[in-house]
Amino acid sequence: MERKIEVLSTIKVEYSPDLYKIVDILNRTLKKEDLMFGLALDKEDQKKAIFTIYRT
Repeated sequence: MERKIEVLSTIKVEYSPDLYKIVDILNRTLKKEDLMFGLALDKEDQKKAIFTIYRT
């Protein structure tokens, strides 16, 4: 049976080179809780990052 990925929340924040470290530790720590975290640069403003929380 295929599981869907559900977006729980998205927020736009100021980009920082260390943001990926937060996303990495959240993914490692909360994987067992069926949560996944994503980070992407905003295509319109490279000074912003989009942080997303998913339920897997």
